[in-house]
Amino acid sequence: MNRIICCNNRIFATKAGSNVYRLRIPWRPLSNDAAPLLSSQNAGNPEKESEAKQYDIAIVGGGMVGLALACSLASRPLTRHLNVAIIDSNPALGRKHFIKKEDLPDPRVSTITPATISFFKDIGAWQFVEQHRHAYFDKMQVWDYTGLSYAKYNARDADKEVLGCVVENTVLLSSLLSRVQETDLPKKIYPSRLNSMSILPNSSSSEVDSTLSMTALFTHGRLAKLELEDGNSLYVKLVVGADGGKSRVRELAGFRTTGWNYSQNAIICTVEHDVENHCAWQRFLPSGPLALLPIGDKFSNIVWTMSPKESSEFKSITEDNFLEAVNRALDYGYGPHPTPSILGSSDLFSWLKGGISKSANDCFEIPPKVIKLASERMAFPLSLRHANDYASKRVALIGDAAHTVHPLAGQGVNLGFGDASTLSSVISEGIAVGADIGEVSLLKKYEADRKPANVMMMAVLDGFQKAYSVDFGPLNILRAAAFHGAHHISPLKKSIISYASGEMRLPLFA
Repeated sequence: MNRIICCNNRIFATKAGSNVYRLRIPWRPLSNDAAPLLSSQNAGNPEKESEAKQYDIAIVGGGMVGLALACSLASRPLTRHLNVAIIDSNPALGRKHFIKKEDLPDPRVSTITPATISFFKDIGAWQFVEQHRHAYFDKMQVWDYTGLSYAKYNARDADKEVLGCVVENTVLLSSLLSRVQETDLPKKIYPSRLNSMSILPNSSSSEVDSTLSMTALFTHGRLAKLELEDGNSLYVKLVVGADGGKSRVRELAGFRTTGWNYSQNAIICTVEHDVENHCAWQRFLPSGPLALLPIGDKFSNIVWTMSPKESSEFKSITEDNFLEAVNRALDYGYGPHPTPSILGSSDLFSWLKGGISKSANDCFEIPPKVIKLASERMAFPLSLRHANDYASKRVALIGDAAHTVHPLAGQGVNLGFGDASTLSSVISEGIAVGADIGEVSLLKKYEADRKPANVMMMAVLDGFQKAYSVDFGPLNILRAAAFHGAHHISPLKKSIISYASGEMRLPLFA
């Protein structure tokens, strides 16, 4: 975590000429004249300027987090009037999504926390989700391959109705897109990619006439200019990078990142059972965690972390061999089930248990058997990446553009939705006091709110990943003790559930 926190840096602009600078954009020769410094062949040309468009906000990235920001802006009284441009080359954003019940599940799913469910309800997008396949779960079982211990969580342990809901990404994206299309938010979707971004310093004059032309406002530092791959030029007050882990906005704005690759891949796919699955399961194996998540209609989703070599092998083996490997990994493979004799009053960890009695519902359960592969197997590399800054003048990053985390707890997209909610709230607060929504002093309030929560979650997940990447006897015993405590110490269990549910308080004793 120190590597993340201690690497804060500022974004330095490059001076060009006597008093003009630009954020990083594709290089082109400069002269001492002012016109070339505008980073546009059309700058100052009234005919070309008339073709450019002006917006309050440009959201670069029309994925789940970018669309969630648009929906959140549309749901707030002070931001619903803002002109918004959504820039994404995905052609599907230009049409309505139709999901048929008979369609096979999307292998890409998200585990939505209660906090995110509340956010979706607030922006009017949850009703669509409930009309399509999804699966609430109210219990979760976590264990490792040693058989020494396990932890089981029930929603009732933290006075909650559910622990979360697993939803296919296509359903979430369709829900958000439908909601965006339904709202009165003035918006336009540009099916293109961002080519360049230019931002100039504020002029010496504190007051600038808002009736000036777009080029003049840009020259005075009151607008950013975006040039798209399709030839469109946009002038905007605020650019939001919601364009994923390889963010073009982050690159052009010069935000530095801290992080590392895990030398692990995740295999994801959909599988089928002969019974309905209502529990989220996660087992830590020597190569990495294996999660089995319910998604409804007797389907579950698998997220299996392993080495790149293993992922290549498991992606190419026959369906029968793959199903056999999955069932082995979820059952007796790699080690025994945790048993009452290991957890009993005479065992090594009896001092943790105290006088707490264990009900039948707290006993170890065997996950339902997988009988069929219901989707293709997909593999992608895992990494941790964190932007040292989330905001600068006229630019803010949200979602994976600001942070990517290990998927072992399914928290990545929930952090992104939290970013979207907070940024729209900060923009609304800025409008309420007459502030410029692109000024860095306002945008840093968003960063100050979100960065600590995101860094803490990243540190917790990275700690789990590292703790379970080593097979060492004494460490195995310590991990088992931690599982035992998380299973039997009620305040700790309640705190862990609350934290995983989206209440960003550090778990007790963590």
